[in-house]
Amino acid sequence: MSKSNSFVKNLKNINKFINNLLEENLNKLKFKNLINLLRNNKIVLTFVAVLILFISYLLLPALYKQDQISKKIKLDLVKKLNLNFNFTKKFNYNFFPRPHFTIKDSVILFNDQEISKVKNLIIYISIDNLFSINKININDLLIENANFNLNHKNYNFFHDLLKNNFLDDELKIKNSNIFFMDSKKDVLFINKIENMKYYYDNKELKNTLISKNELFNFPYEIKVYDDIGEKKLTSIVNLNYFKLKIENEFYYKNNIKEGKAYIVNNKSKSKIFYKTNSKFFNFTYKDRTENSNYSYVGKINVNPFYASLVGETQNINLSYLFDINSLVPQILKTGILNNENIDFEMNIKAKNVFNNINLTNLNLNSKIKGGLVDIDQTKYQWKDYADFKLIDSLIFVKDGQLILDSKLEININDINEIYKYLLTPKNLRKKINKIILNFSHNFDQNVITLRDIRLDKKYNQDINKIISLIILKDNKLQNKIYLKNLLNEALKYYSG
Repeated sequence: MSKSNSFVKNLKNINKFINNLLEENLNKLKFKNLINLLRNNKIVLTFVAVLILFISYLLLPALYKQDQISKKIKLDLVKKLNLNFNFTKKFNYNFFPRPHFTIKDSVILFNDQEISKVKNLIIYISIDNLFSINKININDLLIENANFNLNHKNYNFFHDLLKNNFLDDELKIKNSNIFFMDSKKDVLFINKIENMKYYYDNKELKNTLISKNELFNFPYEIKVYDDIGEKKLTSIVNLNYFKLKIENEFYYKNNIKEGKAYIVNNKSKSKIFYKTNSKFFNFTYKDRTENSNYSYVGKINVNPFYASLVGETQNINLSYLFDINSLVPQILKTGILNNENIDFEMNIKAKNVFNNINLTNLNLNSKIKGGLVDIDQTKYQWKDYADFKLIDSLIFVKDGQLILDSKLEININDINEIYKYLLTPKNLRKKINKIILNFSHNFDQNVITLRDIRLDKKYNQDINKIISLIILKDNKLQNKIYLKNLLNEALKYYSG
């Protein structure tokens, strides 16, 4: 055994002896006994001497040359975590509460390209041997206030970190951001990292990643296991806000990777099967009941970016799409979908609308292209009484509020049944075949503004004035009564 190792071992034994002595006798000490103890100069001097030696030992790394520290730590980080750092500022050393180096404004390189700027980096080192810089061993790493830039070339950066050896070490990332970018370096969306941790799970016997994040202002948690032998990635995602849980198995052995996910949303259960590589992501989405109530097929091409979603369902819950507090409106309000490089098409057919027995045969179309979002050619029926079609539509954000502006065509199939529903007086029941109008719907205020209303191509100023503004309430029954009264008031002027 070398002299340095022997010295360290003696220091540890002395430290252990002092701790045991304090634990056994500290509670028994009285004031008089404490005075007698302090009078015993041998004990005091021994304690002070050991303390000075121990602190001096802990301070040894502060004496190392900066270029030597930088070179040693840089090599060790590549070897341990496959992280290639570029250091431009000096290392600061501190031994409290654990020996560690701190460095500001460093950079992480991935495939010789800058992938992240790190505001604060803390490198914890082992206490075992501080006599030689070559013997210093990194234990844990903490990255704080970093910005990671991911694209189709380096999207697997965080997954690759799981392939390292975390048996004795941990990697933590706090208060950071992940910017997902397209080929033109425009930001598609931002994932905020509150607290991320890589470690070895002794129960699962696998490398593990746990993380608390925020995406589109919605918090979520994720836990990931990596089975390197089977080349299988298992993840569990919890979105408590939506009462949503996703369990995913991802097999990455082949060039075209495959996976399956099981989704639980309240009592609803569904499954996704998908295939992907660096260029595309294709999936099918179905429910897990014996008689499937819905089925979707989606395609995403990375470069150039193009995506499509086609599906059929028995029932569709429009609140997921149009309720202002749901995910889709919140994404729209961020403005990221107004990126000119996004090309997306969607078509969903639904026989019924959840919580609305009157609306049937919905054909929901949406398109995002050239930075514009619309729902043109969306069609639906009000029972068998009327057919509705949206054209010349545009969804946009104005003063922080989400707006749908569109033209609406209504073809009347059975005006008599509509009059019965509205409880319209018989003397006001005039034949109407077609209604065309323009409207703006403010989702945040739940207000609809109608304009240029034409009944069978005829414009009536009084009708346009009466129903120019519709203020909806949270209570559906109140809305039903309110709309009936409003429409019947307008029909007075149309009947003449």
